[in-house]
Amino acid sequence: MEFSLNEWKVLLLSTVPLGELRVSIPYGIYIGLSPIKTFLLACIGNFLPIIPLLLLLNPISDIINKVPKINNYYQKFLMKTRKKSGNVEKYGAIGLLLFVAVPLPGTGIYSGAVVAFLLGIRFWYALISLTLGMVTAGIAITLASTGAKQLSSLIYDFEYIIAGLFILSIAIWFIKKKRN
Repeated sequence: MEFSLNEWKVLLLSTVPLGELRVSIPYGIYIGLSPIKTFLLACIGNFLPIIPLLLLLNPISDIINKVPKINNYYQKFLMKTRKKSGNVEKYGAIGLLLFVAVPLPGTGIYSGAVVAFLLGIRFWYALISLTLGMVTAGIAITLASTGAKQLSSLIYDFEYIIAGLFILSIAIWFIKKKRN
């Protein structure tokens, strides 16, 4: 399967921290890609950094802790972030999912991965939460980008994705309930 230049642009734009899905999906639809193809490419591209982020944040933190001048600022940053992460901390992995699912600036997978690290959310819970939040945000952005005119045709295509999100959310809830 070969990708066109425009498809590569959407895929790569979605990996960039400042834009993520909020830029790549409207761009893909604007340049004429189908909403479903744009959604899938953007989600694939946005998923690519999740695992490296989750795996590398702890070693990077360890390195920062060894540099005294940087460590002081870093510890202040950690304290402020932990204080401001109330609902995410209260609800754990589900709070993280909701945090990433809201398609606002600063609530994508990059900031979600940092929050997961700071709150000590385990790898698999963080991975599932970030992925589900990303897909939920992607659906919202795609629907908003296509407008009400195309909404009815998209709902049929997204019903399977929504059903999958629902099933995964229930699975997370059961895992969390079993853990407590």
